[in-house]
Amino acid sequence: MPAKPVELTEAEWVIIKAVWSAEPCSAPEIQSTLRGKTRWAYSTVRTLMDRMVAKGLLTADKVRNQTLYRSAVTQVQAQRSELAYALRHAFNDALTPMVQCLLESRPLSAADLEELESLIKAKKRKTPR
Repeated sequence: MPAKPVELTEAEWVIIKAVWSAEPCSAPEIQSTLRGKTRWAYSTVRTLMDRMVAKGLLTADKVRNQTLYRSAVTQVQAQRSELAYALRHAFNDALTPMVQCLLESRPLSAADLEELESLIKAKKRKTPR
């Protein structure tokens, strides 16, 4: 994980999700992919992507006359950073209330609950007493 936490704006989340599913990719490809969702002009997409390169979220390589972008952070890194931010700021670093809020925020199937129980049991086995 990068030394600095990964902090993405809402627009950066839109871009990086598109990059993850198409990398390596160009700004015109991302603009085309997002056209129906965002209606962003090419210049907007290119500016966002170049700013993300400056922030260390994407890498850019010039190949002939085209710039190809790749993610510099993984989906897991970005998700963990986002959750850590919410845990710190919305729940004062208290994990139990955060998990309780997540559990109560929408209906869970029996399969979801079994999977969660399995994850907790596995964590208990790995945690020294």
